[in-house]
Amino acid sequence: MEDGTAFEGKSFGFEKACSGEVVFNTAMTGYPESLTDPSYEGQVLVTTFPLIGNYGVPPKEEQDGVARYFESSRIHCEAIVCQDYSWEYSHWLAEESLSDWLKREQVVGVYGIDTRALTKLLREKGSMLGRIFIEGAEKPEFYDPNKENLVAKVSCKEVETYGDGDKTVVLVDCGTKNNIIRCLVKRGVKVVRVPWNYDFSQIDYDGLFISNGPGDPDMAGETVENIKKALPATSLFAESAWATSCCRRRLAQRPTS
Repeated sequence: MEDGTAFEGKSFGFEKACSGEVVFNTAMTGYPESLTDPSYEGQVLVTTFPLIGNYGVPPKEEQDGVARYFESSRIHCEAIVCQDYSWEYSHWLAEESLSDWLKREQVVGVYGIDTRALTKLLREKGSMLGRIFIEGAEKPEFYDPNKENLVAKVSCKEVETYGDGDKTVVLVDCGTKNNIIRCLVKRGVKVVRVPWNYDFSQIDYDGLFISNGPGDPDMAGETVENIKKALPATSLFAESAWATSCCRRRLAQRPTS
């Protein structure tokens, strides 16, 4: 850890050195969704629930044009850390083990860690940088993902459309989760997904949705500028907590007259 604290565990994923911002997740289930959540881009994810891997990994089926059981097309975490890993899995949907999935996507997995002690450390000192390396191997440099524009890294690269409802919602992809798209399409809405820096003011739409995203909201200045242009003509508006922080911080930086 960045403060010098060290933990020793065993590998169940891809074996390589890595580093990133260490955060914890308190969910009891849902590791396939958490690992593929773009909000965790560049982070080392610590699970507080003591066991993972017991129900394997579901297949990559599609629903409404996006993965049905995952929040994006790939794993975004740098690594996942848990107290205990189940080498045996059982679930009617399971297609492979968590270990095999991590190895295939070249993502580090570590178990045998005292995650209670690690979580207490993070609660007391806040999220901090950490690194994982194999004993006897060269230690990687600490990597701070918040110094990069992670929104640009995880956002879609071109306009995508889902559903064919009578009402149209523009979804500004700052790191959106697939479940947002599934929920909107399920309710009969046509979703137009646009990149984080796309000027959507020329699109004819009924509602605007600003997604969640990773990293420092100050990096998304172009998103805020496009939102400011669209707000006067937008009657239905929804945003995530990350987007709210982004808008407030950017608007607060405007010079006063």
